[in-house]
Amino acid sequence: MTNSIQSTDNKALTTQEKNVTEEVLSRVNDLSKKGELIVPHGYSAANALKSAWLLLQETVDRNQKGALQVCSKSTIANSLLDMVIQGLSPAKKQCYFVVYGNKLQLMRSYMGTVAVTKRLKGIKDVKAYCIYEGDEFEQEYDLNTATLKITKFNPKFENIDITKIKGAFAVILGENGPIYTEVMNINQIKKAWGQGVAYKSGKSTAHNNFAEEMAKKSVINRACKMFANTSDDSDILIEAFNNSDEKQYDEDKLINNVEAEVEEEIKEKGNSKKIDIEAPKENVIDVEEVQKVEENSEAVMQQTKMEGPAF
Repeated sequence: MTNSIQSTDNKALTTQEKNVTEEVLSRVNDLSKKGELIVPHGYSAANALKSAWLLLQETVDRNQKGALQVCSKSTIANSLLDMVIQGLSPAKKQCYFVVYGNKLQLMRSYMGTVAVTKRLKGIKDVKAYCIYEGDEFEQEYDLNTATLKITKFNPKFENIDITKIKGAFAVILGENGPIYTEVMNINQIKKAWGQGVAYKSGKSTAHNNFAEEMAKKSVINRACKMFANTSDDSDILIEAFNNSDEKQYDEDKLINNVEAEVEEEIKEKGNSKKIDIEAPKENVIDVEEVQKVEENSEAVMQQTKMEGPAF
């Protein structure tokens, strides 16, 4: 009897996968034919969807219920669509999925943010560095381009101390050099961290033990988000970029993508989007689940630290 039930469940899961993935691929093909979407060279939407579906089968909500059972079809389909539009790969830890009530939300990792930004027109790379007490750092405002410009940066090995971080900066590089620079001092960085539940509650050891990585991720996120939203790339790509960025489902902004972006692997998940399949029910973010996500990211950060930054 048990085998019969499992067989039925497996068939239902396979059918669900086929229906959803075919719908997403059909939408992607339609956008491509209209010239509204350019799939990155070497990116296989089908393979990415397969990888995502395997990940979704292991994704559960705070009650340990499977995402594929509790989330609406529309939010599952739209999360997968956002993933493909951005050319993200779950296998490369560029994105993950989070469950909020009956909604599924695609969230980019910080590596995913860099990957998407590098796909924007004219972008070659994205770099970020911390500035410590004792480092020589100078910037100026370029009147001709109306942009900030780093005129001097002389970091010293002996200055590296996570308790003496003065700030961080990120540079978006084009073919001929820097085209956008974002600089944040430590007060701005800590204010960004302060939006996170774990940081505010004092439970986030990631900010204490890996402050330099957290600082770089904060400034990278700000730089990439600002550049993406002022670029002339397709609206559909930028919309997907923003959909999988920091969500504002509650006025207090309980979710802070700065902490989420530290994650390279995640077991707990959460939230939504729109593909006109069915209207999702209203939902409220659960603080306990946010804390679970952040606590899990702290463990992953330790692995990330040992492997080195992904620059």
